[in-house]
Amino acid sequence: MRGFMDLLAMLCLFSGGCSMTPKAAAPPLSGERAMEHVRAQVALGPHPPGSAALEKCREYITGQLRGYGYQVQVDEFETETPYGKKVMKNLIAGRETSDRALVVLASHYDTKLMEGIEFVGANDPGSSVGLLLELARVLADEKSSLDYRFVFLDGEEAFVDWSSFDSTYGSRHLAKRWQQDGTAGRIRAFILLDMIGDKNLDIMKETYSTRWLSDLVWETAARIGLQGILSKYAGAVEDDHIPFLAVGIPSVDIIDLNYGPGNSYHHTTADSIDKVSPESMEKVGRLVLAVLKELQTRSGSPK
Repeated sequence: MRGFMDLLAMLCLFSGGCSMTPKAAAPPLSGERAMEHVRAQVALGPHPPGSAALEKCREYITGQLRGYGYQVQVDEFETETPYGKKVMKNLIAGRETSDRALVVLASHYDTKLMEGIEFVGANDPGSSVGLLLELARVLADEKSSLDYRFVFLDGEEAFVDWSSFDSTYGSRHLAKRWQQDGTAGRIRAFILLDMIGDKNLDIMKETYSTRWLSDLVWETAARIGLQGILSKYAGAVEDDHIPFLAVGIPSVDIIDLNYGPGNSYHHTTADSIDKVSPESMEKVGRLVLAVLKELQTRSGSPK
């Protein structure tokens, strides 16, 4: 064996084309790393669509993703809002394209416009953006039968009151675009993360979500010992997954809509950094990674 290794070393020396040191594996998923991204977003203050702070947030997200080796596409569009026309920008990160099936991991990255208050959105959307960036790091060099896309959606929040017109601007635009260019047909699963940093994590079973994909999340959580983060309640939530469902993409919303007593922290100044838990984000990240492993074994989406 030693003779073979000596020969290999000589070949590498003369060819200059190989290294004797294997590339180190990426460190495992870390809630603390996700928390660093939450802190960076909170430091920007409120960052609703069209704001200079959201542009800084985009720069931060893009810089992190490119640092992990991803190509980042800016999906820019103009849309009508209650405040007139606004330019919005989705971010889509991935490796080179292939003919493999796609799995999309997504979060919105805009904070809700809250006149007169300093709404920083540590959990909504800080936690899901932070975890999505950490998942992108962990998956950067993974060899998989699937292609991953990491999508950061602009304009999820309503400017005034939630409606089919005033909400989910980025997801409505991107779902339509993917339907028109054929991307929708390649997507095996769309996994949306939202409000997953709550210290008292309580993920509800969202009933608009594609049944088989929602069941897969629940079954996987039970298999890996994470039943404790799942709520006993189920209910329908209008969120960024709805436009993708509408164009036939299997989608699931992993969301904790019980944030504080009676959801009292949601869209208030109480949504601050002290309410966000690295442990909660890490548990959701472990669950997502386990679901991705399950998806790799499937040849297609169940009907």
